[in-house]
Amino acid sequence: MVMWFVVLAPVLVAEVFQSPRVDYRLVALGAVAPSILAFVGAPPLMHTLLAPVAVLTVVMLTTIGRRLIRRRLLGIPIGMFVHLILDASWSTTSLFWWPVFGIEFEELRVLETAPLIVPLAFELVALALIWPLAKRYGLTTPENRRLLATTGHLQRQFLS
Repeated sequence: MVMWFVVLAPVLVAEVFQSPRVDYRLVALGAVAPSILAFVGAPPLMHTLLAPVAVLTVVMLTTIGRRLIRRRLLGIPIGMFVHLILDASWSTTSLFWWPVFGIEFEELRVLETAPLIVPLAFELVALALIWPLAKRYGLTTPENRRLLATTGHLQRQFLS
């Protein structure tokens, strides 16, 4: 599953924070990273609460005194947090809270590992939302699409 996270994570962040200066490209990247790593067979560490907290800590510590870089990079852990919501990682207690309940990973039971029809349905929902969301955020104009593609930002008037 890729589109589910790439489409919905930036939308949720835009609706919650209503900030034109968030790099929504990095939010999408942070949101899809756990799925990509799960697909290539990496341990499910990215589906735990520990992963985005660790990435957030690294971003905060490495960007002390560099506010603009920090603002941009914060999109990655924010996207990772949103991923945990969108794929229901929170519903598997031992995975979400790892390593609090033991250091062994159980079988990864999230949307990406559900029977094929489930992720396919979520992908189709995300694809169906692209055009209405593009209109909602003004991405029907070339200037706004260029702004999003080059800076990751959205126009302020579309965020309220």
